[in-house]
Amino acid sequence: MDRLKAMQVFVEVAERGSLTDTATVLNMSRAMVSRYLESLEHWLGVRVLHRTTRRVSLTDAGSEALERCRQMLELADDVQSVAGDRRSAPSGSLRITTATSFAEAHMAAAVADFLNLHPQARVELIVLERAVNLVEERIDLAVRISNRIDDTLVARKLAECRSVVCAAPAYLKAHGTPAVPDDLKQHRCITHTYVGRHEFVMRRDGHTVKVPVRGQLSSNEAGVTLNATLAGGGIALLPTYYASEAIRDGRLIPLLTDWEPEVLAIQAVYLSRQHQPQLLRLMLDFLAQRFGGDVAPWDQAIAATTTAKPGTARKLTKITKAHKPT
Repeated sequence: MDRLKAMQVFVEVAERGSLTDTATVLNMSRAMVSRYLESLEHWLGVRVLHRTTRRVSLTDAGSEALERCRQMLELADDVQSVAGDRRSAPSGSLRITTATSFAEAHMAAAVADFLNLHPQARVELIVLERAVNLVEERIDLAVRISNRIDDTLVARKLAECRSVVCAAPAYLKAHGTPAVPDDLKQHRCITHTYVGRHEFVMRRDGHTVKVPVRGQLSSNEAGVTLNATLAGGGIALLPTYYASEAIRDGRLIPLLTDWEPEVLAIQAVYLSRQHQPQLLRLMLDFLAQRFGGDVAPWDQAIAATTTAKPGTARKLTKITKAHKPT
């Protein structure tokens, strides 16, 4: 039998822990899955799986064989990809994960445009507010917003994620506008569970301040923070990729624009530079071109805000000037 196919079946069974699930994914019968496993074990001369009516688990020999089978499959894919790059349209599937807010604001449209360019490709976009294990979750690409990436992973910077302290006009009318960072202590602040929950960190001219903040609402999802801020619930620290549209149309007002919150990196994270499928390489290059540059596209959009309101335009220009990398 086809040994590469047998390896693929073995890897799928090992990852899923089920012959039935593997049969469904690979579009074959459960009996055929068993035949491929038996063929692989006959070829290797060892049993690779313990199989009972309730569960499937790896033997010691199976554990050793699993990683090598994965490598063989990656190498086969790489050979096929390199050989086929010039003769066939990109095809296959990618599992991509990113934060909900970034998926909503930019990744969904980016993926749609990518698929329009490559109609034979497929993408599963998984939105989560946590960093997932790429191996366990079978993730090809994670777009993460962080300055800290696991040393075992490969990261390619796509853009800078800058943030803005802002509030709705209604809130500022009712509670006043902070003139210096320390004024935030007297305001209701809407915070993110993982970023700036207890303090806002800002820099100016090489000087860093950490301002303790308090408020009645905290959330683990930027969309909740944005909507609560738009509703006049308080002052928030929001990523510009998510707040730019509301800033452009005046629903949010940037505050303390002489100070810049901590800058994070938007990074494409994946397992290895070796044996990359053609589709993954194309996606990485596409995202780097779409989001890259001296100033991220959403920050460029803020800078291009209409000058119909001169005061607001001057404030927005100050923000985007501060965003240029040093």
